[in-house]
Amino acid sequence: MIISNQFYNLKNRPKTLAKYQIKKILVPMDGSSNSYRGLDNAIYLARQCGGTITGFFVMPNRLSAFEPITFDRKYLIKFANELMSNAKKRCAQNGIVFYGKTTSGDSATEIMNFSQKSKFDIIVIGARGLGSVKEAFLGSVSHAVVHKSKIPVLIVK
Repeated sequence: MIISNQFYNLKNRPKTLAKYQIKKILVPMDGSSNSYRGLDNAIYLARQCGGTITGFFVMPNRLSAFEPITFDRKYLIKFANELMSNAKKRCAQNGIVFYGKTTSGDSATEIMNFSQKSKFDIIVIGARGLGSVKEAFLGSVSHAVVHKSKIPVLIVK
């Protein structure tokens, strides 16, 4: 198979991503290992492009039957604060500016609304998070974001 030099030229390949205009990166987080992998990939992108990262946590409005009874609003607020604090430290260690945002509602809808309203350049999201059993049957948040987003989405496994 021959690949045309027009499409694949090693000499003219960009050495960094700095030429791309990725300045605002949205990272939806839920505390799962995949959401932290997403953050790590966003940190890499931000370092290459000189961008900033906004971590985004969505608290559910109502609890499903599959979540523990102790999963109350006070716990969620404390969890969100710890999550954003850890993410901010991780970004600061790499010289990246981090902003944290917490809201409540349906995860996919809130992510889409916030990304459009705040004009992000890319969304970096973990493939699977800490969703409920119901979500596993109906599809994940990352799946919904990919299909509804008007901006690029990077899914991290």
